[in-house]
Formats: sequence, C-alpha cells, structure tokens
Amino acid sequence: MPRGLPFTESGESLLHIALPPGTPREAETAVRRLVELTTILARRCAQLQEALDTRIVIEQAKGVLAERFHLEPDHAFEVLRRSARSNRVSLRELAARVVSSERTPWEVAAQLDGAAVPPRLARMAGSR
Repeated sequence: MPRGLPFTESGESLLHIALPPGTPREAETAVRRLVELTTILARRCAQLQEALDTRIVIEQAKGVLAERFHLEPDHAFEVLRRSARSNRVSLRELAARVVSSERTPWEVAAQLDGAAVPPRLARMAGSR
C-alpha cells in the first residue's frame, strides 16, 4: 500500500465524511461515491508515481552502463534485465545500485563477462 494515503493495512479507507443531519439520500450517496472515487484515484496516482520513479532509475542505469561499457542503450537494458532476472533481484533495485555506485554491481559484471558466479565466489573457488 502506498505510504501517505489514508488507508488501513487491509486497504480500507480511513477517510470518513460526516454529513449534516437531514442530508438527502441522493446527496449522501453521491458524497460516498466521490470519496470512493477519490480513494481509487489516489491509489492509482501513487502507482503511477512509483512506475515513473522506477522508469527514471532504469533509464539512468542504462545510460551509466552504456557509458561505462560503450554499449548501445538497448543492449545496456538487456544486460541489466538479464542480470536482474538471473540473480532474482528486482530490476529497479539493481538499476539503483548501478546508478549509486562507481563500481558496477557483480551481477551486471558477471553478465558482461559471461561468468555464472559472483567474482568473489569465483576467487574463493579458485583458491581451493
């Protein structure tokens, strides 16, 4: 559930409208419907904002990878997507790590190198 919206953990609205006594039934129904629609629109707005934020960080990560490794943006996205899928990491999380660090995350480096294991584990296995 998006933070900052007036909902319980189960998704029920915490927004309640007190109508004055004698409010016509039609007006009461219309107000309740407006509250319901406002709740739906607030949820949708939060979902769209999250999608936009995700898209921004993924686009930034594509640019970083394209710059670091001289890749076409589409290829950079494929590397990022395969890296995330292969390592069961969310695409957004991996993209954020690419953007926030000067070092390329091992998942991406492994995808570019064709390695199946993290470099740290490969070194450990080689020392045995």
